[in-house]
Amino acid sequence: MAKASTKTNAQNLQGNNACALAAVAAGCRFYAGYPITPSSEVAERMSLELPKVDGTFIQMEDEIASMGAILGASMGGVKSMTATSGPGFSLKQENLGYGVIAEVPCVIINVMRGGPSTGMPTRPAQGDVMQARWGTHGDHQIIVISPASVSEVYEQTVRAFNLAEQFRTPVVLLIDEVIGHLVETVHVPDPASLDVVDRKWADVAADKYRPYEAGKDMVPAMARPGDGYRVHTTGLTHDESGFPTQDPETVDRVSKRLLNKFDPHRKVIDHFEELNVKDAEVLIVSYGISARAARGAVKQARDAGIKAGLFRPVTIWPFPEKALVKAAKKAKRILVAEMNAGQLSLEVERVLGRDRVSGVNRIDGEAISPADIIDAIGKGA
Repeated sequence: MAKASTKTNAQNLQGNNACALAAVAAGCRFYAGYPITPSSEVAERMSLELPKVDGTFIQMEDEIASMGAILGASMGGVKSMTATSGPGFSLKQENLGYGVIAEVPCVIINVMRGGPSTGMPTRPAQGDVMQARWGTHGDHQIIVISPASVSEVYEQTVRAFNLAEQFRTPVVLLIDEVIGHLVETVHVPDPASLDVVDRKWADVAADKYRPYEAGKDMVPAMARPGDGYRVHTTGLTHDESGFPTQDPETVDRVSKRLLNKFDPHRKVIDHFEELNVKDAEVLIVSYGISARAARGAVKQARDAGIKAGLFRPVTIWPFPEKALVKAAKKAKRILVAEMNAGQLSLEVERVLGRDRVSGVNRIDGEAISPADIIDAIGKGA
């Protein structure tokens, strides 16, 4: 995300701390949250960093209120963020849906742990993939990103804010516990060198402004508080004026615009990594810390004469299906490595069919190792 610049500062950073520093660099000036393992370091660091930039940190009474607070701050014109883990993410879902239908830009950090319920607070997992996509009710779209290193936590946090602002949407950053607590050297760019996106502000006459009227880019302009625009915001299905409607023709039109508004922008939204996919006969699909193990497994397999490759979705939702189809063109087998019982596997099966797809899964609170993946490759040989 950084512009060409030699101004970097090498720091040993924990993933959660990198997330907080990146948020502030991206322009976040409001944080509301409630402490929860293993994400609490994000809040702790934000409480230190935001006062330095005249930002606001507030510890709320619970996760429901936290989500409501960042929506309110964003509607007030301020870039905002919250952070949580599985149980708190569950509590955020109703207000997250409000953010989707009202098209309120914000960033939600979910440092995943074992579940369901309170599960294993200090153990890693990747069990919130489908919740991030479908946790709030009703048909909707959302952007979900999953970094695989501390440096990438920094980069993708900045990108999460940019996507939220550009497309007027909540963006979820899924960080598993290992990445959240991992300490690595990060070359932190000078904030002045970052490409930072701000939302599209209304610039028409006040009497002509309609808060949910969109042009060719399908993203409505927001009203800057104090500029004299009248805005009505509701969680009810609404027309371009923002006022509720149940007229079938209107509901169909505005709902389809909301569902399809990411489609023209997939080149910007989709982000993925490929390793040795051109001739891969065994393609591993993985994300987060599991992808680190997959990268090691690909090297070991190649050293043993097995044509293995890695496809890593960084943007998990919307799922980069066209890129996956291309990467899997020569693959006879697809192994989906993830720390859950097979959540992303469902999406891979939808795209590629079930015949070639199998899972490498752990749900015991331990991270997947390269040996787990090599063993799975051997079983299918």
